[in-house]
Amino acid sequence: MDWLEIARKYQDEYVNLVKKLLKIPTVLEKFEPSNKQAPFGKDIKKALDLMLKTAKDDGFIVKNIDNYAAHIEMGDGDEVLGVLGHLDVVPAGGKWHNPPFSAYEADGKIYARGAMDDKGPTIAAYIAMKMIKDANIKLNKKVRLILGCDEESGMRCITRYLENEKMPDLGFAPDAEFPLIYAEKGIYSFDLEGEFEDDLIESLKAGERYNVVPDECVVVVKNNLQKEFIKYLQDTKTHGTVYKNTYTVFGKNAHAAWPHLGNNAIYLMVNFLKNHTKNPLIHFIDKYLNADHYGKKLGIEVFDREMKELTLNTGFVVYDGLKAKLGLNIRYPKNYDFNKGEAKIKKAAGEFKLSYSLTGNSTPHYVSPEDELVKSLHQAYKKYTGDHDSKIMSIGGGTYARILKKAVAFGPNLPGKEDLAHQPNEYLEIKDMITAAAIYAESIVMLAGA
Repeated sequence: MDWLEIARKYQDEYVNLVKKLLKIPTVLEKFEPSNKQAPFGKDIKKALDLMLKTAKDDGFIVKNIDNYAAHIEMGDGDEVLGVLGHLDVVPAGGKWHNPPFSAYEADGKIYARGAMDDKGPTIAAYIAMKMIKDANIKLNKKVRLILGCDEESGMRCITRYLENEKMPDLGFAPDAEFPLIYAEKGIYSFDLEGEFEDDLIESLKAGERYNVVPDECVVVVKNNLQKEFIKYLQDTKTHGTVYKNTYTVFGKNAHAAWPHLGNNAIYLMVNFLKNHTKNPLIHFIDKYLNADHYGKKLGIEVFDREMKELTLNTGFVVYDGLKAKLGLNIRYPKNYDFNKGEAKIKKAAGEFKLSYSLTGNSTPHYVSPEDELVKSLHQAYKKYTGDHDSKIMSIGGGTYARILKKAVAFGPNLPGKEDLAHQPNEYLEIKDMITAAAIYAESIVMLAGA
């Protein structure tokens, strides 16, 4: 079957549904497990309800797992093919041309937070399933589109889901790049905390998440350093503002998996503050983190032939004039010695009287490039793109694929296309999403067809 020709007939349906979903601001504000109806907040619950009602109306079997996650199911058999998407998004952040949840459409693109990470791809997978269902194609496996609600903040949703439902026998996550991601680096987050009195800094704040390069850092100072700060901005060509004793610098957001693509506002502010304060927090950042995306200053750099280099992101800082907290995120390849690296970080932190605490560690995920799952998906990609040159790859980003024993990340960003996940003015290209829907339909039939 020519799934691309069929998918084009579903384009209006795709656009209407994805816009509805993108207009819901599904940013996790607070996790409340005691709230049985909406543990991740009312907006994420609203998005989950929208998807389940849509699927039920379209004739699919649906199941909600404690409002943590859900699945949309079709097909028969004992084996399960899982397609894993998520409805939550990172905070909008940065400067947008239009409101980040307006789902503004122009020139064949739809702009919104979550357009590519991961609502647009999730709806492409849903449309793929609907095309197969409408074509009455028999499947010998159950196919489940699994909808998570907490991918960006710890994946507690999928943990709960797998406590209640069978782990899929194989699967893919439409939450990365084409042609295919067969390996994902380990993802490791930790906090450094301390207490320091300071004659200069009243407060310091930047960032919200471990997995985003912060684009704004604000300091409130006790002494007037306006002339010095303005000169710093001019000399370094840094964008910033001054309002009384509140100084702000602006950098650039990026995904923590690719911190070199951003401009970390914490580092920009530290470059100014280090000349005016002896605060240990500032000087720790300057000595061991500042402008270093690969952990070289900490002595933890490492390179793997398939997974490439370790990367490091300083995601947030909070200091109230006494208590300080720094949040960091590391993406590491399979040859990284975790215990030795952790010891080096602790030693460096101790030098500045900072205490270390691990907040999460997801080990590297790997499926052999020779596995039949990888070969089948790659074949589907090549059929509808004609691209026989682009190579399958490993990434520093983390997807739901790493939760399953046998799954990979599969699209939808096409080779050479701009990737604005976690950045301002994120958008999807409608034409590309329709191509993705065709690729996903082909893949599902190849993997689960009778």
